[in-house]
Amino acid sequence: MRTQKIILSLFVIFLTNSFISIHAQTEDISLEDIWSGEFSQERMQNLQSLKDGKSYIVQDYDRASQTMKVDVFSYKTGEKTATLFSSNSIPGLSIFQTFSLSKDETKVILGTEVEPIFRHSTKGIYYVYDLESKKLTQLDDAKIQSPTFSADGTKVGYVKDNNIFYKNLETNSTVKVTTDGEKNKIINGVTDWVYEEEFAFVRAFEWNPGGTKIAYLKFDETKVPEFSMDLYGRYGQDLYPSQEVFKYPKAGEDNAKVSLHLFDLESKSNSGIGLDAYEYLPRLKWTQDENLFSIQSFNRHQNEIKLYLINAETKEARLVLTETDNAYVDVTDDLTFLKDNSFIWTSEKDGWKHIYHYAEDGSLINQVTDGAWEVTNYYGFDDKSGRIYFQSTENGSVNRDVYSIVANGKNKVRLTRKTGTNRADFSADYTYFVNTFTNTTTPAVYTLHKAKNGKLVREIKDNSALLTKLDGYNLSPKELSTLEVNGNELNTWMIKPPNFDPEKTYPLLMFQYSGPGSQSVSNTFFGTNDYWYQMLAQQGYIVACVDGRGTGFKGRDFKKVTQKELGKYELEDQISSAKLFGARDYIDGDRIGIWGWSYGGFMSTNAIFQANDVFKAAIAVAPVTSWRFYDTVYTERYMTTPQENPSGYDDNSPITHVDEFDKGNYLLVHGSGDDNVHVQNTMQLIEALVQANKQFDWRIYPDKNHGIYGGNTRLHLYTLMTNFIKENL
Repeated sequence: MRTQKIILSLFVIFLTNSFISIHAQTEDISLEDIWSGEFSQERMQNLQSLKDGKSYIVQDYDRASQTMKVDVFSYKTGEKTATLFSSNSIPGLSIFQTFSLSKDETKVILGTEVEPIFRHSTKGIYYVYDLESKKLTQLDDAKIQSPTFSADGTKVGYVKDNNIFYKNLETNSTVKVTTDGEKNKIINGVTDWVYEEEFAFVRAFEWNPGGTKIAYLKFDETKVPEFSMDLYGRYGQDLYPSQEVFKYPKAGEDNAKVSLHLFDLESKSNSGIGLDAYEYLPRLKWTQDENLFSIQSFNRHQNEIKLYLINAETKEARLVLTETDNAYVDVTDDLTFLKDNSFIWTSEKDGWKHIYHYAEDGSLINQVTDGAWEVTNYYGFDDKSGRIYFQSTENGSVNRDVYSIVANGKNKVRLTRKTGTNRADFSADYTYFVNTFTNTTTPAVYTLHKAKNGKLVREIKDNSALLTKLDGYNLSPKELSTLEVNGNELNTWMIKPPNFDPEKTYPLLMFQYSGPGSQSVSNTFFGTNDYWYQMLAQQGYIVACVDGRGTGFKGRDFKKVTQKELGKYELEDQISSAKLFGARDYIDGDRIGIWGWSYGGFMSTNAIFQANDVFKAAIAVAPVTSWRFYDTVYTERYMTTPQENPSGYDDNSPITHVDEFDKGNYLLVHGSGDDNVHVQNTMQLIEALVQANKQFDWRIYPDKNHGIYGGNTRLHLYTLMTNFIKENL
């Protein structure tokens, strides 16, 4: 197995004038500070380049006037040159929550009363505002989903009641594209729950470049089992509970039958497109040819992906690329068609995720990038220079840098200079990019650079106000390092008490997520949980995190070793890491705890059940307790089906190991309205623990989803967890 050798010697020392200087710190962090937003960072919200490549826009909210606006800035000077539109300048619209510009930037879709459906999907009341005529047009009287301009900006497609519609803005007429949509049976133009959650795919219709055709997916959910979820409501408002019922395919059960269709606006006709055998159609995209579009398909095991090109005139589907893997193949969002219909594709077929250039017929032109590192973001291709822009881990798996390279794989240029995490937003003509930089001691810094060579043009925003505020708090550095565990070099971070004394011993709390392809150890600034860890450190705890086998950005083999045995190798690495930490003189090996959320809760539960000689306490929030309860797409990608792999499902299930929980302290938390990891996971584990006469603590948050938030909820949850740690560790 190939692993990267990473030298991480930074961020362990106290910097003279840094916010982490002990001498300047006087105040401890409270939970109220954390959840009040006291430590929020300034950001460039909805940063987008305008088509001229000379200007960019940023969304802003003026609290004083309660006005939402979108301002225009010059790349060259950094000055604000205009307000493109604002809520107080649009008659009949007091506020908007979302916006999307037409391709020609003469119109904008504005969303109001937008509410979430599931993790990625929303519905709302939407308007089209003409920036030239100042005319405001409501798209539909009801709440709709996924409104999208045609390329020429004369029409807007959207979904309502599981059917596709489009509104002709020139004639103010509406056309119903499909008619068979029905809740929990047929969905047109948006995806079902499992596609949304596991493929991050919601809008399932696409306009062709000419605005004359719409390619779309249809989901037949008829045979998918239903899941019901009770909603209890609020005291004094809801006398009876309500129930939400939706289709949720659990591992081994029937998926929705998905099919590909094409609607012709001129003839107002729908056509089905035939494909070879498949289970999933996770991506749909037009080429630059208005009569040629692509579809990606997966088999059920997701270890074979196929790319088809579809002729919109003849309806012929031509297979141009097939990729297989012994474990699974990840769906790619990086597919980019060039003017000659050759295309850019990313793949980890050589063991690391890299960029490839293929001809229209699927023949390989060349592998653009290569090496023992991963491409982590594909930014685009510049027609003028022939250069591809991307982000990668070439400078270490915990870091990110931005590069450009000629499409033939030559003349690679590193465009970012600072070691940490760099993310780029390019101007439309690839003259400039806005770089967002962060590392363990630096909150987001926004700077403007030349795309040609990465030369700094100027700073835009640096979060200096946050650093000044943090100067007054008693903080510790987040130390990055590695551990040699089970033959692998694992990335870790550690936060020690501000007054750390190596002659003393401290209890240790370990955090981990551990899910396939994830990353919890990175060279980035504090997130919300990091402030909680700082608070715990101030109270005498050491907090650490280890990314074990199965996590991402260290090559295919490191990530996919967990195939068919989720939880086995990840747990081995957490146990071994805990033992290595416990052997250090300054850590009390008898007072080690572990916690996690979702997959991390699955892991922390397994840890306290199977290794309570190592872990004294564990917290599991919204955990999977058996992969038999989880959805098809995610679970079968890593485990195949329960029918094919029953031992893989059961041997590493926490429910299987309840009898081994003979000492230690365990806190189990779930939201009853979790549509993702259902509270059924927790309820069945509770019953198993009760029947085994095992004592533990648990808490259910009524009607809260997988994120367990809203109102005072997060503060309450973290108070609960803090008290549990202080009492049991």
